[in-house]
Amino acid sequence: KKFKIATRQSIVDISKGAINALKYLIHVLLIQNEMTKFHFLVLIGMANFLWMFLCYVFLLKSDTVEGFDVRKHLSTVTSYAVGKELANDGFVSSSIPNGCTPIHLNLVARHGTRSPTKKRIRELDRLASHLEDLVNDAKDAAEKGKLALERVPAWIQGWQSPWKGRKKGGELISKGEDELYNLGIRIRERFGDLFSEEYHPDVFTIKATQVPRASASAVAFGMGLFAERGNLGPGKHRAFSVTSESHASDLLLRFFDTCETYKQYRKNQEPTVLKLKQPILDQISSALVSRYQLNFTTQDAASLWFLCKQEASLLEVTDQACGLFTPSEVSLLEWTDDLEVFMLKGYGKSVNYRMGLPLLRDVVDSMEQAIKAKEEHHVAGTFEKARLRFAHAETVVPFSCLLGIFLEGAELARLKHEQALELPPKPPQKRNWRGSVVAPFAGNNMLVLYNCPTKQTSKYYVQVMHNEVPVPLPGCDGSDFCSFEVFKEKIVNPHLQHNYNSVCSAKLEEPETLSFSSKLSKLFSSLFSLKKYEAVLHKTKLEL
Repeated sequence: KKFKIATRQSIVDISKGAINALKYLIHVLLIQNEMTKFHFLVLIGMANFLWMFLCYVFLLKSDTVEGFDVRKHLSTVTSYAVGKELANDGFVSSSIPNGCTPIHLNLVARHGTRSPTKKRIRELDRLASHLEDLVNDAKDAAEKGKLALERVPAWIQGWQSPWKGRKKGGELISKGEDELYNLGIRIRERFGDLFSEEYHPDVFTIKATQVPRASASAVAFGMGLFAERGNLGPGKHRAFSVTSESHASDLLLRFFDTCETYKQYRKNQEPTVLKLKQPILDQISSALVSRYQLNFTTQDAASLWFLCKQEASLLEVTDQACGLFTPSEVSLLEWTDDLEVFMLKGYGKSVNYRMGLPLLRDVVDSMEQAIKAKEEHHVAGTFEKARLRFAHAETVVPFSCLLGIFLEGAELARLKHEQALELPPKPPQKRNWRGSVVAPFAGNNMLVLYNCPTKQTSKYYVQVMHNEVPVPLPGCDGSDFCSFEVFKEKIVNPHLQHNYNSVCSAKLEEPETLSFSSKLSKLFSSLFSLKKYEAVLHKTKLEL
């Protein structure tokens, strides 16, 4: 901060000197060319205005950079509190009509903040070793007078990974526990009537994948949701049930593991994604070399960006790895992550989200069962009031796409006509598709079913919320509060012309047949353009 203030003052002083020189020059010209006093005063006024304008522009730019918060640009590694704040984009939600009461709630949530996986921990260990080599090379160069060691960030010298020595990873950390625990408390407070009933596993169904961080998230959520509802310990907790399916058969929450068409598509598409990211990684690695006089590679740039995200999100450290990048570089790196999520898990290909049809059907079935129970006046405690699911970003992102969230303009019509969507625009252009909003840690979709007996058009309505914030649905004319009939007709039914088996057993389109010379040319082109990035591809896959 002191450096920024000193730099700002230096520029102001230089500006003053330049303006004074301009004034002197004008004075000389006045004498030599016999300029009128009026002309002289005009030029002096212009010079003063120029100085004030330069100072204003500089101060404005400086404040903008100082106000840049890297924690808001971490794509899917963003913490829930930040992602929830970003989700509130000014959309004015519908007012729930008087007499409408919630009768059922569906939740699809991602696990909370977690530690790096063991694969990523090994990557950070390799980064530490390579940084040590780079620092040693820099010291040798400094002794020979070829490099100013002051340009090497102090934290890099002797840096070790915070997860050094860890043999396991990927577990839910305490911050992630807090995210889900507090989410459970807020949902109970917001929908008190729904959760006032005595707990029963058939009334409040809780499901999670078999991955420990997902099931741990379900437990943390349940502890918040049912806090002080039992007799266990000083906190008056109560036991509750969390059920899971095996990886091989979990079509509701891990459909991405069982859909062969999707797995083949992803494998085929990853080189294309990498090719789109290459120029950004090249550009930024070159900038880092120039800025710090260390021979950073493209892999170093990718690993340092990963480290930045982990430090900022998990450790609240933003002045080490994140400090290496300028705000514009952070925005570009964030965009490359968002691009990958869009292409491999979002609207980039219909199989990405249509493989989630079993989950969509399950959500709609639960609503229809709740409506039936209401219409038939079932006794309280004999029907389900909430179905709560805890999984992964690979679950939440496709489900969001099935609902049509984050679509812009005429994109819904393009999807219905099987037309590909444009990729998220590159910064500084604005975009709806941001991983920090689409799927931050603990990111979630809630669908609340309301009974509105006084409404004449329909008795049942659905409100959709993303990260607890009501969101407009293109299929419901941009409203977040939609009659159940319209919700089914405009949002659900268009997807139901497909089914999981047909989507996930379909063969991908074969590329057009190429001549021998074309194949040979393509082979050499691929070898030279992608070979040095293959390692980056395997080491920097976005882990959700």
